[in-house]
Amino acid sequence: MATRQSYRIHLSSSDDLVTPYAAIRTGFIAFALEKNRRATPFIAQARALKAAAAMAKTPAELSDIQDIQPALLTAAGISDKAVAHLQAGDKAKAIQELIRNFLEPAGENFVEELVFRFLLTRGDTLGGSMRNVGGALAQRKLTRAIISSLRIAGKPYQWLHATNNTWMQMTDDDADIEFYLRGLSWQKGKQNRTLIYNLTVPLVKNNVDLCLFKCSSDEMAGKEKAKAIFNSPDQYIALGELKGGIDPAGADEHWKTARTALNRIQEAFARLGLKPHTFFIGAASEIWAQLENGSLENAANLTDDNQIASVSRWLCHL
Repeated sequence: MATRQSYRIHLSSSDDLVTPYAAIRTGFIAFALEKNRRATPFIAQARALKAAAAMAKTPAELSDIQDIQPALLTAAGISDKAVAHLQAGDKAKAIQELIRNFLEPAGENFVEELVFRFLLTRGDTLGGSMRNVGGALAQRKLTRAIISSLRIAGKPYQWLHATNNTWMQMTDDDADIEFYLRGLSWQKGKQNRTLIYNLTVPLVKNNVDLCLFKCSSDEMAGKEKAKAIFNSPDQYIALGELKGGIDPAGADEHWKTARTALNRIQEAFARLGLKPHTFFIGAASEIWAQLENGSLENAANLTDDNQIASVSRWLCHL
């Protein structure tokens, strides 16, 4: 399967790389559902804040409730990052300004005003996290497709936990591991393969969305071992860009960004006489020319399940 024409298994023309309206609609709905999922903790925090703040009879008494001081700073418009740079006196002043300028004028509705302002700042936090939600959703979808390819082939795998950076063994119940995963490792025959997401490749000096290596998870266990692999250009089998944006208006921009990244990858490895496989997963019909002339080896529209399944099988067979 790992041939120059591998993309022909699931693509017949550039039209196959164009996202249909139904897929766009589904993508926007998925985006909205993810936004609501990520907002749930903030809503719960706001409810807890309301219950605690209700103990105060006046806005001034809020500053005496120790458990809600961080929340008061949030309501004052101070982000979690900014709080770390403020001294105790500055924090106290910010809370007093919140009480005097906004909560006291609200009268008996000061608790509701507090909650609204808390959610306003948390909304900014949510907006920042949502900028990368397309990429997160794309990574989860591809991960599940790769795991499924390995499962149906009867191939065991290990996965790298994104939080503790520890390699975990496959279990019978692998539901939702794509939420916590940043790497996969398996065997192709007697050869080891390890896939790492979002890696700054030393040779390229830029982040690459997907990197497939000819090594086992054991050979990459630990910071120093992983660093040695990442710094060995001949260990790279394939490198790819993954773009999860669903808005057609941004498709061209996503491809331009990916094309620049892929060109940078190809040029860096070519200087050492190396030519790892390169691929793109996203939505852009402009990819077709690169596929046809061989400068790009494989591609798939992220919204097409059959294409993603085919690319996943291709990766597992490299």
